[in-house]
Amino acid sequence: MLERFERFLSAISEIDRYWHKIAGDEMARYGLKGPHATYLVAIRRHPEGLTAGQLGECCGRDKADVSRTMATLEKKGLVVKEEVGASLYRGVYRLTEEGLAAAGHVCQRASLAVELAGKDLTEESRAAFYTALESIVVNLRKLSEEGLPQ
Repeated sequence: MLERFERFLSAISEIDRYWHKIAGDEMARYGLKGPHATYLVAIRRHPEGLTAGQLGECCGRDKADVSRTMATLEKKGLVVKEEVGASLYRGVYRLTEEGLAAAGHVCQRASLAVELAGKDLTEESRAAFYTALESIVVNLRKLSEEGLPQ
């Protein structure tokens, strides 16, 4: 069992490391870093815009990270914040035209990376892999919320 756990953690860690390297290489053309790609993709999926709280939820980041990242993306002209009501924290972030182009580029490149990474998988093994990953995520989320049983 311990060997399976170590293989699982090692594989997830390597996937994460290589993915962030690829994302970083792609985002360098915009003078940005890999994690910025996640935000661009999230906002692109929601053309009506997202609040900082919603972005944090979508991207799995805390408020401070969302705030820093959005400030960077605004400075680069990729997003705009449209205020809603009197509160500064209720604004909605939307992509600019340049941001839409960048997010489209990121999505195309991410699709290519996923396609090439899974090129040796059959459709059946790919479907089983994604089903297994989803199950693992759901179970780990539940365990992290409820704690490990005694």
